[in-house]
Amino acid sequence: MQALLCKELGPAESLVVESIADPRPAAGEVLVDIHAAALNFPDTLAIAGQYQIRAELPFIPGGEAAGVISELGEGVTDWALGDRVIVSGSHGAFAERICKRADEIIALPEQMDFTTGTGFLTAYGTSYYALKQRAKLQSSETLLVLGAAGGVGLAAVDLGAALGATVIAAASTDEKLDLACRVGAQQRINYSTESLKDRAKELTAGKGVDVVYDPVGGDLAEQALRATAWDGRFLVVGFAAGEIPRIPLNLCLLKSNAIIGVFFGAWIQREPAAYRTNIAELFVLHAEGKLSPRVTKTYALADYVEAFATLTGRRAQGKIVFEIRK
Repeated sequence: MQALLCKELGPAESLVVESIADPRPAAGEVLVDIHAAALNFPDTLAIAGQYQIRAELPFIPGGEAAGVISELGEGVTDWALGDRVIVSGSHGAFAERICKRADEIIALPEQMDFTTGTGFLTAYGTSYYALKQRAKLQSSETLLVLGAAGGVGLAAVDLGAALGATVIAAASTDEKLDLACRVGAQQRINYSTESLKDRAKELTAGKGVDVVYDPVGGDLAEQALRATAWDGRFLVVGFAAGEIPRIPLNLCLLKSNAIIGVFFGAWIQREPAAYRTNIAELFVLHAEGKLSPRVTKTYALADYVEAFATLTGRRAQGKIVFEIRK
């Protein structure tokens, strides 16, 4: 099979596409023929050796894919050949086939195609966990989403609107903000041309926002925290800007605010039943037409350098997906 391999840690230019032996499922596993695989920000960290979970070299990057079961390992009875599934994990998805434990995969809903399905679990799963379990977002509240046109940011906008909150999208260009507003944001802030803090305060009549969803980090984090209301919650989702912010903690004391970490992958391992409940609820919201997942760019696996550059250059709008089989 063809696979994208990381043989040495570094930028995307150090990766290679090679033909390697097909994997075979062990007992309790299934073999999945991958049709589409989503590129996520943690993949850029994984190939550089900067992600929390480190795979041994060489490894196949990619944590999320959708495809069809083509072989069952010994003892697998809950799945059948031809079942459409979504797989997730820390690596292994940027290839034509992958073996996964049968209890780790999730059925792909009938109304969802492979390209949409592969970009759904991580983006919407992360954002739903953040807004539901961590922030406990209420329909009467205001949600400020940074990086609002990126994969998880756009999902947070979509979910915030579906949950009835007032969503303020914040991004670096008007084009990105246009997309966020089409998905469900009611208000917008272009933080390349205006003060994030001042504009957020203005849009909330001086009150401040109830919840901040921040997958960006960097200099924007403190501005967003300063724009929170009394008893506001600041969700730490990631650091796409590359810099981990140093927050003056007196800001939390003055307004009784909470800074809340969002580590979706670790939560899945610790609370798998809650995770599957969340995913089931998300599939219902999608089936009801309340969610609008966007895949704005697809690439062939051979175009991996360009795909990674689109993500790291913060040019992505929605999900970036590799089409492995058409």
